[in-house]
Amino acid sequence: MPTLFRFVVTLAILAGLAYGAMFALVMFVSPKQAELSVRIPPEKLNPKKN
Repeated sequence: MPTLFRFVVTLAILAGLAYGAMFALVMFVSPKQAELSVRIPPEKLNPKKN
């Protein structure tokens, strides 16, 4: 049983670290907003039928 308990505790610690990293990203990093425009060639909009 000690080996299983150690394994579960290790997984819990790793999950806590991952959760903490995600929480830190949410709280301290803000995304930059930018307008995006993509030009589509007319050939792609109206393909010629063979």
